[in-house]
Amino acid sequence: MDATERRSRLRGLYAITPECRDSAGLLRLVAAAIDGGARLVQYRAKELPPADRVAQAGALLGLCRARGVPLIVNDDIELAVALGADGIHLGRGDADPLEARARLPGAIVGVSCYDDPERAVAAEQAGADYVGIGSVFPSRTKPHAARAGLAVLAQARRRTRLPVAAIGGITEANAAAAVAAGADMLAVISALFGAPDVAAAARALSRPFEPDTEDHARTQPAAL
Repeated sequence: MDATERRSRLRGLYAITPECRDSAGLLRLVAAAIDGGARLVQYRAKELPPADRVAQAGALLGLCRARGVPLIVNDDIELAVALGADGIHLGRGDADPLEARARLPGAIVGVSCYDDPERAVAAEQAGADYVGIGSVFPSRTKPHAARAGLAVLAQARRRTRLPVAAIGGITEANAAAAVAAGADMLAVISALFGAPDVAAAARALSRPFEPDTEDHARTQPAAL
């Protein structure tokens, strides 16, 4: 898959999995998110033993492939390579995007740029397919994360040709503002997987990407 084809898939709700030792339960949650409109899934597990992570990620990859949704592995390039995952997301201190591209030549490579648009420029030059900006809003998952805000999101969108994922504190109430500021993807954990009805939450979070809604949102001045 070439870069143009990879990047054409990077739009919409980006579901990031919660920590969950119950693999069957996690599969049900992710299936519901996809049913509600999630366009990408990121497997994020920091606390599971390595063997459990491999098994859980493999099961998720099977689910996502069956539904036609890319599975991105967070941080762990070795796991992504071993699985043949659809992509890798790199944070500060992880593998270099150039290394990730060499080891996963046809895969999606995403890079966390936090509150620094210059990192987005560098990520594009290193061969990334998308960049993540955040925490855009206060986040329960990462309460001490640097705040980027809508202004930084908009700046990153202007500085790079890559799709931009907004992450951090995204909810139904502020999703449209993030899209209006330039987000191509909304990366969500808590407001999605913490909802009583995951599919309904996914539908609500996907609404800003519907053509009529998006056209209206982008005609409004972004709250910068």
